[in-house]
Amino acid sequence: MQPRLDDVHLAAWRTFLRAHATAIDAIERELTAAGEVPLSSYDVLIELLEAPGRRLRMAELARRVVLSRSGLTRLVDRLERDGLLARERTAEDRRGAYAVLTDAGYQAVRRAWPVYARGIIAHFAAHLSDDEARTLTELLGRVLDGGERADHAGGRDGAVG
Repeated sequence: MQPRLDDVHLAAWRTFLRAHATAIDAIERELTAAGEVPLSSYDVLIELLEAPGRRLRMAELARRVVLSRSGLTRLVDRLERDGLLARERTAEDRRGAYAVLTDAGYQAVRRAWPVYARGIIAHFAAHLSDDEARTLTELLGRVLDGGERADHAGGRDGAVG
C-alpha cells in the first residue's frame, strides 16, 4: 500500500516550490537588468570556482547543479563559446572531460555576485530571522539528505561525459 499525501505536506511542498520560483525569477530578472550572466550560468561557474583547481568532471558538475544531461551540455557549450569555461579531456578516460573555469569566468562570477547577494537578501533572507534561517537550513538539509540517499540507493549518478 502506498503512503497517502496529506494536505499539510502537500501545502508545504507547494509553498516551497512557489517561494523558490518567485525568488529565483526575481533574482534572474535583476541579473539580466544588470547585464550579468544568467543564474544558471552563475551556478555552473560558482561550482567551478569553489572546486579544487577550479575544475570538475562533467559528471560531478551535473550532480552539483541539478540540470538534465542535455541542459548541462547546452549550457556548457554556451559558456565555452563565451570564454567563461573551457573543456579539457581527461588523461585517464578519453570519453570523460573536465569543465575548467577561465579567468573570464572568474570575472563574471565576481561581477554578478553583488547583484545576486542583494537578490538573496531582498527575496529570501529579509523574510527570515537568524533562528528561522538556521531551522530552515536544518529542515531542508534533512530533505536533501533523504533525497541523496535515495539517489545513491537507486543508482542515479547523473553521469555526463
